Amino acid sequence: MSLTAGPRARLDELGLRLPGVSPPKGAYIPALRSGSHVYVAGQVPMENGELVATGRVGAAVTPADAKELSKRCALAALAAVDSVVGLDSVVRVVKVTGYVASAPGFTGQPGVVDGASDLFVSVFGEAGRHARSVVGVADLPLGSPVEIEVVVEIGVEVSG
Repeated sequence: MSLTAGPRARLDELGLRLPGVSPPKGAYIPALRSGSHVYVAGQVPMENGELVATGRVGAAVTPADAKELSKRCALAALAAVDSVVGLDSVVRVVKVTGYVASAPGFTGQPGVVDGASDLFVSVFGEAGRHARSVVGVADLPLGSPVEIEVVVEIGVEVSG
């Protein structure tokens, strides 16, 4: 894989494509640019506007499946960024926050969110390495097993 190629080319090399941006399920927008950052609302694993899995990790959902769902959330976050500024504008993934709906006693939340983190590094190389928080919770919106929030830095446009 060539890390000198842009993020779209890297997604192609990985055999991945950005999904459509899921419409919000509440009074918010999927992504918002503020200065040189784009803040992405929490993304759950959706396909065609429907959640693809429900349940708690460590019970109804295996950690391996949840890691793949986390990756799917990361792709959705990239789609939200792309809808606001274009994916090629991203110069760094700054912060990832992962929420994992966890069965009692499940402590593997960091491994679940590695699905998202690994994707960002695969797409952006060193610029994909980020600060991160991971939180285990009892429940997530719609019964989702995982939710991912992202903040990215974008290049500053220079006028004329």
